[in-house]
Amino acid sequence: MRVLTNLTFQVILAIVLGVIVGLLFPQFSGTAKVISQTFINMISMLIAPIIFLTIVLGITQMGDMKKVGRVGGKALLYFEIVTSFAIVIGLVVANIFKPGEGVPLVLNAGNPTKGGVQAIPPSPDIDWVAFISHIVPKNIFEAFANGDILQILFFAILFGYGLLKLQHTGKPIIQFFERFSKVFFYIMKVVMRLAPLGAFGGMAYTIGSFGLSTLLPLGKLMLCVYATMAFFIFGVLNFICYLYKFSLFKYLKFIRKEIVIVLGTSSSESVLPSMMQKMEKFGCGPSVVGLVIPTGYSFNLDGTSIYLSMAVIFLAQVNAIPLDWTMQLTIVGILMLTSKGAAAVTGGGFIVLASTLAALKIIPVESIAILLGVDRFMSEARAITNMIGNGIAAIVISKSENDFSQEAYEEAVGS
Repeated sequence: MRVLTNLTFQVILAIVLGVIVGLLFPQFSGTAKVISQTFINMISMLIAPIIFLTIVLGITQMGDMKKVGRVGGKALLYFEIVTSFAIVIGLVVANIFKPGEGVPLVLNAGNPTKGGVQAIPPSPDIDWVAFISHIVPKNIFEAFANGDILQILFFAILFGYGLLKLQHTGKPIIQFFERFSKVFFYIMKVVMRLAPLGAFGGMAYTIGSFGLSTLLPLGKLMLCVYATMAFFIFGVLNFICYLYKFSLFKYLKFIRKEIVIVLGTSSSESVLPSMMQKMEKFGCGPSVVGLVIPTGYSFNLDGTSIYLSMAVIFLAQVNAIPLDWTMQLTIVGILMLTSKGAAAVTGGGFIVLASTLAALKIIPVESIAILLGVDRFMSEARAITNMIGNGIAAIVISKSENDFSQEAYEEAVGS
C-alpha cells in the first residue's frame, strides 16, 4: 500500500512503537539512545557543508553585499520582536493558570538523577563579550569539525564576498560549488529515509528512561507549556502569516515530515538541512534561506523563550515567592538576552534557565531539579515551535525583500 511507503506515516508509526517499547522494555533505553543519537549525528555531519555552500551560493546570486547586511539586520530585528512576544505570552499564561501552585518542592529530591541526567547543572553567567568574539573563528577547520553554526555563517559570508569580487574568475568555483551542493542534498535525502529509526530510538529512550509516571505531578505545567506553544503558533505566527499573505496551515502541511521527525527526535537540528531545502521549494530566495534559517537556530528560539519564561514563574510559584510586575518585567529583559544564549551554552535551554535564575538572585537555582523528570517531554514542543518559527521568519524576510516566488509557493501548497 502507498501509505506504508510514506515517510510521515513511517515516522508516526515509529513514534508509537517507541512509546510501547519504552513502556514494556525500559532496559532498552540505553540502546534506543544510541540509535537516536546516531541518526542525529548523521544529520549533523551534513549541516556544516550545506550551510556553507548555501550561504556562499546565495551571496554570489545576490550580487550585492548591501543586501546581505539588509537581510541580516531585518532578520535580527524580526527575531527580537517575535521572541519578546513569546516571552511575554509565557509569563501571562503562567500567571493566569499558576501551574506551580500545589507542587511540592521535594518532588524529585529522592531521585534527582533519574535517567542518568545530572541533578543540578551549573549556573554560569553568560559572557556576552566572549559570545560575540567567539563568532569569529580562529581556525575555520576547527569550526567545521565542531559544527559551530555561527562561526561557519561568519566565514561563509566572507568567502561569498570574496568569491563575488572575483567576478568572472570565480565562476568555475561557483559552478563547482553548485554541483557539490547537489551531492550533499542527495546524501541528505538518503539519510532522511532513516528518520523512522531515529524517531523510534528517541521516543523509546525518553519513555524508557523517565517513564510516564513522571508526567503526573507536573502534568499541569506540561499542559500549560504545550497549550501556550499551540496558541503562539496558531495565534501569533498565524497572524504574521495573515499579514504577509500566506497560509499557516498550508505551510504546516508542507513541512509535516519535518514536524513529525522533530517530534520523535526532540531535536530541531535533525531537520535543519531539510528545512533549508523545503523553504527554497516553498518560494523563499536561496540567499535569504541561507542567512535566516541558520541564524535563527541561535537567535530565533520562540519555543525555548516560552518555556524559559513559564519555567521561571513556575519555580517562583513552587517556592511560594511572589513576583510583582516590576520584577516580571525584569525577567523579560533578562530572558531577552539569556534566551539568545541557549544555543551558545553547552546544555542548551536547561543551563540557560539556571543562568537566568542566578541573574535574578530571587529563586533558588537548585530548585530547577524538580523539572528534570519532565524537561525531556517538553523538549519536543520547544523544538517544533523553534523550527516552525524559523521557517516563517524566512518567508517573511523573503517577502520583505521581494525575493519570494509566488509560482513556487503555489506549486508547493498544491502538491
